[in-house]
Amino acid sequence: MGTFAVTYAYSAATSAGRDEHRPRHVEFLQAQFDDGRLVKSGPFGPGEDPGALLIIEADSKADAEALIDQDPFYRNGLVEQRSIRQWNVVFGADTRAGADRN
Repeated sequence: MGTFAVTYAYSAATSAGRDEHRPRHVEFLQAQFDDGRLVKSGPFGPGEDPGALLIIEADSKADAEALIDQDPFYRNGLVEQRSIRQWNVVFGADTRAGADRN
């Protein structure tokens, strides 16, 4: 199982569409969180370019991509740019510092 950082970039032009599809987007994310696939997610803060960060647990990058392809925001063309990168967590609630370095 790997950890993947997914970033979304939105354009200002898709704001109304995001409002329309937000309930289904939130339902989708809640289901992934409840199933343990979504670790954390949320939009970037005020003053940042519009977008979001999602931390996903998946067997592979292809599996993470297939999962995120189902997001109503993505399916409805509301994500202008998306990045999926494997993230090797060294410090965090579910890790032991240096466990793989000894």
